[in-house]
Amino acid sequence: MIRPERPDDADAIHDLTVIAFDPMPFSDGTEAPIVRALRAAGDLTVSLVDEEDGEIIGHVAFSPVTIDGADVGWFGLGPISVRPDHQRRGVGSRLVAAGLDELRARGARGCALIGNPAVYGPMGFVGDDALTYRGLGDGLVQRVVLEGEPVDGELRFADAFEAYEDAHE
Repeated sequence: MIRPERPDDADAIHDLTVIAFDPMPFSDGTEAPIVRALRAAGDLTVSLVDEEDGEIIGHVAFSPVTIDGADVGWFGLGPISVRPDHQRRGVGSRLVAAGLDELRARGARGCALIGNPAVYGPMGFVGDDALTYRGLGDGLVQRVVLEGEPVDGELRFADAFEAYEDAHE
């Protein structure tokens, strides 16, 4: 069952995010603190959980982004966390789809992320290097247009997200 985060979910989401990213070689351990920082800053625009038998098995976060310093109605996807024993079963894809639907309902124009094109391409994301982020290439900066025209330029995530990125460069 996918539903919006409730206030009493914060600790379970934190713990889930820690265990989901712990074995990932690309993780620097900042994912769980980023979710808390986004929530504290009021930038956790869409936060959905997937609940099974009363336990949270997945979580997805969406927060505002700017492109070339301007708010153009776009949002960033991430982090997305799925309990290890439920990974590769479509939980993440369902959470992303539900989150994008929620963003559309709110009038968002698009969504961007940093991630593996093989994972996010099937969800409709395109890494054409029109959006840039801190010099990343190879299609890692991806986007999906929800309404209107594609945008291009330098992507910047919410300040709470960026603070952790800056601290771990």
